[in-house]
Order: sequence, then structure tokens, then C-alpha cells
Amino acid sequence: MDKDNEQIDITQNENSELQEQKDDSKNLKYITSMYKTWFLDYASYVILERAVPHIYDGFKPVQRRILHAMKRLDDGRYNKVANIIGFTMQFHPHGDASIGDALVQLGQKELLIDMQGNWGNILTGDSAAAPRYIEARLSKFALDVVFNTKTTEWKLSYDGRNKEPINLPVKFPLLLTQGVEGIAVGLASKILPHNFNELIDACIHYFKNEDFELYPDFLTGGMADFSRYNDGLRGGKVRVRAKIEKLDKKTLKISEIPFGKTTSSLIESVLNANEKNKIKIKKINDNTAAEVEILVYLVSGISPDKMIDALYAFTDCEISISPNSCVIEDNKPKFLGVRHMLKQSANNTLNLLQKELLIRLEELEAAWHLSSLEKIFIENRIYNDIEECETWDAVLETIDRGLDPFKKLLRREVTQDDIIRLTEIKIKRISKYNTFKTDEYIISLQEEMKEVKFNLEHIVDYTIAYYKEIKRKYGKGKERRTEIRNFDSIEATKVVVANEKLYVNLKEGFAGTGLKKDEYISDCSDIDDIIVFRKDGTYFIAKVSEKIFIGANVIHIAVFKKNDSRTIYNCVYLDGKTGYSYMKRFAVKGVTRDKEYNLTKGNPNSKILYFTANSNGEAETIRITLKPRARLKKNNWEMNFGELGIKGRSSMGNILSKYAIHKIVMKEKGISTLGGRKIWFDTSVFRLNTDNRGNYLGEFKGDDKIIVMTKSGEFVISPAELTIHFPEDILKIEKYSNKKVYTAIFYEGEKKFYYLKRFIFEETERPISFIGDHANSKLSLLLDQKMPRVEIVFGGTHKHRENETIEAIEFIGVKSYKARGKRLSIYEIKAINQLEPLVPEDDENLDTNDDEKTPFIEHNDDPDFEIFDQSGKQISLDL
Repeated sequence: MDKDNEQIDITQNENSELQEQKDDSKNLKYITSMYKTWFLDYASYVILERAVPHIYDGFKPVQRRILHAMKRLDDGRYNKVANIIGFTMQFHPHGDASIGDALVQLGQKELLIDMQGNWGNILTGDSAAAPRYIEARLSKFALDVVFNTKTTEWKLSYDGRNKEPINLPVKFPLLLTQGVEGIAVGLASKILPHNFNELIDACIHYFKNEDFELYPDFLTGGMADFSRYNDGLRGGKVRVRAKIEKLDKKTLKISEIPFGKTTSSLIESVLNANEKNKIKIKKINDNTAAEVEILVYLVSGISPDKMIDALYAFTDCEISISPNSCVIEDNKPKFLGVRHMLKQSANNTLNLLQKELLIRLEELEAAWHLSSLEKIFIENRIYNDIEECETWDAVLETIDRGLDPFKKLLRREVTQDDIIRLTEIKIKRISKYNTFKTDEYIISLQEEMKEVKFNLEHIVDYTIAYYKEIKRKYGKGKERRTEIRNFDSIEATKVVVANEKLYVNLKEGFAGTGLKKDEYISDCSDIDDIIVFRKDGTYFIAKVSEKIFIGANVIHIAVFKKNDSRTIYNCVYLDGKTGYSYMKRFAVKGVTRDKEYNLTKGNPNSKILYFTANSNGEAETIRITLKPRARLKKNNWEMNFGELGIKGRSSMGNILSKYAIHKIVMKEKGISTLGGRKIWFDTSVFRLNTDNRGNYLGEFKGDDKIIVMTKSGEFVISPAELTIHFPEDILKIEKYSNKKVYTAIFYEGEKKFYYLKRFIFEETERPISFIGDHANSKLSLLLDQKMPRVEIVFGGTHKHRENETIEAIEFIGVKSYKARGKRLSIYEIKAINQLEPLVPEDDENLDTNDDEKTPFIEHNDDPDFEIFDQSGKQISLDL
């Protein structure tokens, strides 16, 4: 019996253990499910609470908490940054480092925070001083635009001890003004900063139902191509360049740097390119202080224009930025374009202004109601009726009954709180009550209420006026810093320094930069291509390397220039099928690398009989000798390649002979048959081109040059090279002629009078002023007509004088561009207007711009060649 009971107990224990195991299995949590849930929670938290800004106010949570803390600390004086960080930690649970970094970044954007001390330098990359050494306070702009406790929605902080704003009531597109960059889990946001004034103008255009465009603007300046901006959405691309100018033939100056780069990182990229032999420089100096100044010294023999392109191609002087406009809206991350974000901000500003006006209207109506009640209570001595009241309720009832005759004059019902407030009026105030001042105050309240109601009825116009006032108060000094340009694509192979030497071993059929003991071909770079022609008529293009197999019977090898239409190949080949000999001229502009082509018909036993490569399209004369043959009347003759047209590389060519050729020799070297290059100037990118883009400048041959005249009164004459970089203030650009006469009218800063002079530009290799070197000299007109005329309009004390017409050709002769010229008038000049030029009756007898003759130039060693007395009469001096 005991054994049976013992067996039952064992069975029951086993059952209970199994049941416990089943219960435990129900409570088990597998790691995979935990990871899935926790990761999503973590990702959502980082996206919503750390890295991505909210579309409503444009702030990340840490930025919002910093500004809220600074507002609570604000008393008009500076606060230690360490104190601000500590105070912000009441609201932000992620430590002082993230708060300090975010605060410095906000300050460096020069908008919301007024800084004191060393806050670092966005140009050099220098970090800010320790938080205990620097101070900050809210800027006036931030106090005007960001805060309003009456329209702010609040929530408890992370520990429940304080309240913090859900969003700040920002009445400005701060998100687009400051820009933002954040990396979350599986998500990133990169919104580029935009110009303060342009955003205001865009908001106004939006409310006026006018179209607008928005492009980024960077504090570091530079130049940018926004043609692929794509409204700031994913897939867009912005190309940003440093601003580089030529100081002289051997020195370049970098005065502005691309967004996101520092002078240190940019210099490092230049040095790296120099070490890799992509560019060649002598040295580089960083003189940056308040403004960027990096001087790049070139080695002798390097073109500064070519070096500028090389810096853009191989260094951080040009970078590409990919925007990714992601914001939090409706508690979700959304990808929105900058135009959409601006419209959202403008609508939000309108709603906030409307809410503020409604709150103000309520305050005004409450003030009017209380002032009117107080006036009735005191002027009608209702307070006397409460002398005999024994209870508080009786007092309230008596006052209410005394107000009954006047309640119809009020705008709302009288509440018990209103009556209690009347009982709190002090006797002193009643005794000194001024009815006149009260009436004035009530009238002012009524006028303000009328104004507020008007603004509510015209809320759009009110919002536009608000934006205009913000621009008036804070827009000065916030002009666009980044120049909007269209960039030409720079071909790296055209600007890279020839850092290698190309050799060939024709016997073994190899070529490359590593064959130092073999035949030298030319200098090249490690990113160049080479073109190889063989005796059998095949040719191919390959990339430069240390050693590459090119095959046997090579007849020509050279560095290949893509899209080169001026290198013309002249050849004679034998067709292996017919036995005929053909001659042709062709160019190779572009082919597939490492693919073999054939310049013959491709028949077996075809071969090249004669071949030359001509860099400028020269066409030589050859002498052909045929093999002896019976009844052959003429076995040799001369042929000029210039008689052939230039065709495609796959063309068959013209039949030279149907008989076997013994030999072909060059009889005479030829000249180019290509003529001059037709050149255009593209005003959108400020570059020359041969692609029919922009303004046509003419056909340039040999030593033909270009002259550029600027609005600042300078000129420079340079070769017509496509790599030239031009100044931004171009007034006129054209083909240079040493016979063309120009007429300039300018204000001379030293003498403080207007002068006119006629002159011919002389060749110079550097920019030279033709209006003098005084800082206050300004060019008014630059004319190139044969007989220009101008009208002088007098002003000031001489405004009653009749306008005077001056014919330049009679006023002064042609002199050197260095001469000062002749003073237009001793009287004060208001304006100088250009008139229609005269048409000469006999060009042969006039001093004109006829290119067939060079006008006489009066040379004067002293540019100040005129002296006038006080009456304006010229005094002749024997110089």
C-alpha cells in the first residue's frame, strides 16, 4: 500500500514538473523577436527624437531644448556656455557633449545666438574654446521670431519635473535658412542652407501666387552649379567650387572655399594631388584670418588657367553635394522638396500670426470690458450702496444690481469675477480717478481692436508686411554669398600634369611608362590614353600603363586626345582584295577603349603604304612611283592631300592607283587646311568654347588674341585658349585688334572730375587699368563706334545749364591708354547719356576705326597733361 502511494506521489511530481516546463515555455522570449522589436523601437526613437528636424519649427530636439533653456535664462546678458549646457540637461537626457556640440553649431550659423569669445572658425576648422570660457545669449532675431509662450504647446520633460515645448512657434523658414544634417538608423537627412533674404522674398511671392525658385547659399561663399538641385530631394546634385583668381603668372589665390570644407582639408587635398603628380606646385601658404586667403605658387612653365582647372578636377576645390530633404511631419519621416517646406513654413507663420492676433483681440476686449466696468462703478458711485450690506453675498448682489442699468453698454455679460475685481479697487485710486485719462485709454483700446480686426480680415497682407519688416530689421548684411554659376565639365586628361614618360619597344611590341631603356615617345599622364596604328591597317586605343602589348609592325603611337578634331591622319593603303591603292584623310575623335578597328576595308593582305599624323590638319604633297609595267606611260606623279576632304575614319577613301606602287615619299610639307577656329563665349559659365554656345567672337588663327574689358576699368589681352578663366565683371570681350580705337568716359577719383579719352589698347600679359589707379575712379562709358557722341546733363548748382553734346572725335585726338584724357567740364555733372553716333561722309579723311590704317597716337610721358585755371580755361604749357 505504501509503495502504491509512493508511486502516485512520484507520478504527481512528474506531472507538476511537466506543467511547470509548459508554463515556462510560454514565457520564453526568443532573441530574434526581441532584436526585431527593440531595433525598430531604437530606430524610431533615433529618427524622431535625435537626428531628423521637425518641419513645424525646423529644429532637432536638442536644438529646441537648447533654445528653450536659453530663453528661460535670458535676462539680456551673456551666460556661460557651461551654464547653458547644465541648464539644458534638465530637458535633454543625452549628456553634455551632444548639447555643447549642437550649441556651437547653432552659434556658428550666425543667426539665433549672439556669441562672445572664441567660438571656433568654420573657415579653418578650428574648434571652439572650452564651454567655461565662452558665452552666449539669444539674438534679437531669435527673440522676435522663435518664442511666444501664449502660442506654445507644452509637454513634460523626460523625468516629469519640467515642461518643455513640443514645438517652438517659429514664424520664419529657419529649417531652410540654417540647413541641417543628421544620420539616423537607416535614414539620413541633409538640407542645405538657403539665403535669408531670398527665403523672405519667396514667402512673399507664395502669398502673392507668384512663382519662385530657391537655391542654397553657403556661409563659406564659393560658386555653385544648381542645375541638378532637384528641389533638394534625393537624387539631386550640387557642384560647389572654390573661388580661385590669378594674382600673376606664378601665383593663384583661393579666396572662398566649398561648403563643408575647411582651409586645412582643402590644402591637404592639394598636397595629396601634388604628391600623386596630378598637379605640380612649388608651395602653398595659408594666410586665412577673417577671410580665406590660400596662395598657391606654381612651378615655372605651368599655365595658371590650366592649373585652376586641374585644382577643380583633382582636389577639393570642387566637390559634389547630394541633398536629401527629410523632415518629421505628423510624427513620421517624410521626404519633401524645399519649395514644399517653404510653403508649409509660410502657412504656419500665417496661422501663428492669426493666433497671436486673436489672443491680442481677446486681451483688448477684456481690458476694454474691465475699464468700462470700473468707469461705471466709480463715476456712478455704486460703491456707496454697499455701506449698509452686512454679508459678502449682499455686497456682491448690491453691486450687481447697481450695474443693471449699464449692462446694455457692455460687450459681454458681467460675471462674479468681474464684481469681485471691482471690490478690490483701493480707496486711493477711487479718490484720484481721472475720467479723461480713462476715456483716452478706452478709445485707444477701441482703435487697436479695430486695427487687429482689420489685420485678421486681411491676414495675408498682414503676413506679407510681417516678412517685409523682418527683412528690413535683419536682412542687412545677409546678401547672397555663393555665386550661382553653370559649370563646364572639366576633362581631367586635358588638365592633368604630364607626370610620366611614354616609351615603346617596336621590336618586341610593347609600350608603357615602365620601359625606361627603350625609345622615348612623349610625356604623358597616368590617366591618358594612347593610340596605336599598325602596318596592316588596324588601330586601337588603350589606357597608359607600365607595360602593355601593342603587337608587331607598329607604324605610329602617340597620346590620344578624345574629341580632337584638329589632329588629321593622312594615309595611303593597299586593298588586299582588289589590289587598288586608296588615299584618305580622317580624324579619330572617339572610339571604344581596347577595341580593334581597321582603317582599310578589312580585306586580307591589306596594308598601309604611307601614313602621317598632323596635329593641326596639315596636308603635304607626296610623290608616288609605280612598279615597272609594260605599256605604262606614266610611272610617277605628285599628289596633294589638300585636294581631299576630311572624312570619317571608316570611309574607303579615293582611288590613288589601280597599279602596284613601288614607293611613296613626301615631296613637300603642307600647311593646315582647317582654317581658324571659330570661338564662342558662353556668358553662363564665363568660358570659351568651339561648340556654338554663347556669343560668337570670330575665327582665330595663329597668334590671334582676345581682349577683355571689365566694368572696373581694366583690360587684359590673352591667347584664345579654351582653358582661360575670365573675371566676373566682364564689360566687353572680343577679338583683339591693334588698330581699333576706343572711347572711354570715366570719373577720375583723384581730380574728382569726369574725363574723356580716345585710345588703342596695347598688348599686355596682365590686367591693367585704363582709367587710372585711384580707388575712387569709376568707368562710366566705353564706346567703340567710329564717331561716338555723348550728352552731358548738369546737376547740383549747375542744373539749370543746358545739356551739352560732345563729339568725341572733335573733342580729343587718339592718345595712349595710359593718358588721363581731357576733362569733360568744370561744372557738376549729373548724368552722361550715349547718343547715336555720327555717320562719316568720307571714311578716308576721318580718324576712324578703319582696320586698313593705324591712327596717329599722341604719346605723352606725363599722363596729367592738362592744366586749367579757376575759370575752366586750359593753360598751354611747353612740356
